[in-house]
Amino acid sequence: MNCSTRTLGISLLCGLFAVYFSFGQTSTTPSAIPATTNLSPLARHYTEGEKLTYHMKGDNEGWTYEVQANGIVKKDASGHLVEEYGWSDFKSSAPMSLSATSLNFRQTLSLDPAIPPSIPNLSQVQPFLIGPITDLLTFYSDLWLAIQQSDLKRPGDHAYVKVGMPASWADGSYVTLGEDSIDFDLTLKGLNTSTQIATLLVRHVPPAQPKVKLPVEWMQAPVADTANNWVQISKNQAGKYDAGVGKETFEVDIKVSLKDGKILSATLDNLVQTRRRECSDAALLDCGASTVHTIRRQIELHLVP
Repeated sequence: MNCSTRTLGISLLCGLFAVYFSFGQTSTTPSAIPATTNLSPLARHYTEGEKLTYHMKGDNEGWTYEVQANGIVKKDASGHLVEEYGWSDFKSSAPMSLSATSLNFRQTLSLDPAIPPSIPNLSQVQPFLIGPITDLLTFYSDLWLAIQQSDLKRPGDHAYVKVGMPASWADGSYVTLGEDSIDFDLTLKGLNTSTQIATLLVRHVPPAQPKVKLPVEWMQAPVADTANNWVQISKNQAGKYDAGVGKETFEVDIKVSLKDGKILSATLDNLVQTRRRECSDAALLDCGASTVHTIRRQIELHLVP
């Protein structure tokens, strides 16, 4: 994925999945160490050949869309069971339709603890499909992380995974600085034995001390109620620099089948609160007045019976 092409609403994702991947490799804090997963009530139990269809609805600052993900459970080259999805039936408030290349694109996901989440090659799809693909990946990645937490067994159980390390999407030419820093706050909200449904809340939150690089003093002042955990500096067509800093959070609510661990439904609320300035110099000292802007994306996902 060329991270410099991202819209602000999905600015966290390149770094986010580098963070997810790190849990499959090495851990820097005790809370991040993968637990024995066969005891997790959220564990996925796959059946090869099972078909799944998800309907997704999105609202990105007034741009609305609906799209369908059609999946099948199959074995990958290493023999692990995965879910392979194709995308179809895209409808939008703007005139857009899926190309043959986007229709032929396949996205592989898995809740197997042995398979860390990863970003597919998004250069193969139209830009407007990147959001749905990465949002579906967010739902799976959050559940994948929750399955590995030994503290999530009973209703009300809570786990906090400290990460904090900065993740970059700068390309050195268009985006000269792009970083974010997050922790994961997970709560098992409920286990309903009568309906056989678990409810999981995963919040992507700023660490107490985010590690993002803030090169000038005006970026230090908090935009919201926490220290800033998001920063981006990019060159615009006028040859100037668009500089922004702020707070980004995700709140993800997932309902999971206690029978087999598949996602039944999910919602995502992505809030980005920024302070932005246009600057004439790379040092960001000769800048215009600041503007405050909030972006909100809301996503809904439902398993089609």
